[in-house]
Amino acid sequence: MSRRVVGPFNRVEGDLEVHLDIEGDSVNAAWVVSPLYRGFEQILTGKKPQDALVYTPRICGICSVAQSAAAAAALAKLQGLEVPRNGRLATNLVLACENVADHLTHFYLFFMPDFAREIYAGEPWFTEAAIRFKAQSGTATAQFLPARAEFLHLMGVLAGKWPHSLAIQPGGTTRGVELRDQTRIKTLLFSFRRFLETHLFGDSLEAVCSWRNVADLESWRSQRPPASSDFGHFLHLADQLDLENMGRACDRFLSYGVYPQDGGHLFTPGVWHEGVTAMFDPGWIREDLTSSWMAHRDEPRHPFSGVTEPDADAPDGYTWCKAPRLAGDVVEVGALARQVVHGHSLLRELVSHSGGNVRSRVIARLLEAARVLLEMERWVDEIEPGSPFCSHGKSPAEGQGFGTIEAARGSLGHWIQVDQGKIQNYQIVSPTTWNFSPRDAADVPGALEQALVGAPVRDGEVDPVAVQHIVRSFDPCMVCTVH
Repeated sequence: MSRRVVGPFNRVEGDLEVHLDIEGDSVNAAWVVSPLYRGFEQILTGKKPQDALVYTPRICGICSVAQSAAAAAALAKLQGLEVPRNGRLATNLVLACENVADHLTHFYLFFMPDFAREIYAGEPWFTEAAIRFKAQSGTATAQFLPARAEFLHLMGVLAGKWPHSLAIQPGGTTRGVELRDQTRIKTLLFSFRRFLETHLFGDSLEAVCSWRNVADLESWRSQRPPASSDFGHFLHLADQLDLENMGRACDRFLSYGVYPQDGGHLFTPGVWHEGVTAMFDPGWIREDLTSSWMAHRDEPRHPFSGVTEPDADAPDGYTWCKAPRLAGDVVEVGALARQVVHGHSLLRELVSHSGGNVRSRVIARLLEAARVLLEMERWVDEIEPGSPFCSHGKSPAEGQGFGTIEAARGSLGHWIQVDQGKIQNYQIVSPTTWNFSPRDAADVPGALEQALVGAPVRDGEVDPVAVQHIVRSFDPCMVCTVH
């Protein structure tokens, strides 16, 4: 058996190392290391509650709206505010814009370039994949980047700028939408729809969203050459490399629910395991610090009583990441988790057959992007110009609140406690903290640590490409992990 350190990773937001025990031609065990500490939770202590809206978006430059939305939701609970319908629709549009852009950025700029690595140069599919997806020079990059830039103009219309906008507030949004704004947003959505339908899917979004099972997906594939769309191209490469049987983790999926609408959420909250969907209770969350470089590791704590105090000499610590658990269990979060919890029949069938894996995570991300864009077209039509977009309130001198939403990468929660008008404690549990968590007190590995076990290692590989595929299938955001 040999020990190997893989990292730092390129095309990953933030710093990441993976320590591997390799036995024969596969990974026997893995330890995921987040080597950069940032300390936003400490920074917020002693600040005014509203300051969270300024600081938390700066945790990350690609998830900033998600952090804003979670902070605003926590402050709304603290203040007892209800968001007007227009404010809810506008917030949904801004968050959805970031999430969809993140999904496509991950696919085109982070994930697919791995298929153009020289280690695959001898494969019959390599030349075509490299022409299309090679980092920086591939034809897909040249088409996607302008489409993404135009799509993100929606942020300018609704939020003033991106990233780090202050438009999302506890009571809604600060930017009212007029009729001309609706027209502008519809134009932006139409343009991005055209990119998805022309290049990503080679079919209408309505057709893509109509797939109900694997038979529908395979029927669609059989009617066109693999390289006629980027999604079809991915499915072909996934078959060639058996990505369906790579990167399976715990198969317990969590979603906080996202995009509130009348009567609930577009994607419902819950926990899915072994074919059963259960309710989600935020009271079940605990953070275990056994393997973290943190002090106060006496017992797992709920975020309301959580402590973030770094201790680089903590015994048995190997990462700055905490280990969140739900009722003591490891869970996976992200687009696949969201869709499986919500009841997407095709993705549930894929998971029932081969669990959460590299292939199913990417499929879920792209199918979700198609569904959400269709909903964005509906939301902009439902906005009523002239009606309120924001309600107002005042933070109490004492109290607490929490906000749970879904970022592109999964379940994101903010917990705030206020005493004498100042933040006494602020705790954040981010999606990659869930997925890249270390071992807990029972020595149970986190989701990625489980998913890496069994990853194949080719002769002569220093940085195993299978490990790259598995890590990137979770679309990690390490700066959020070590907030």
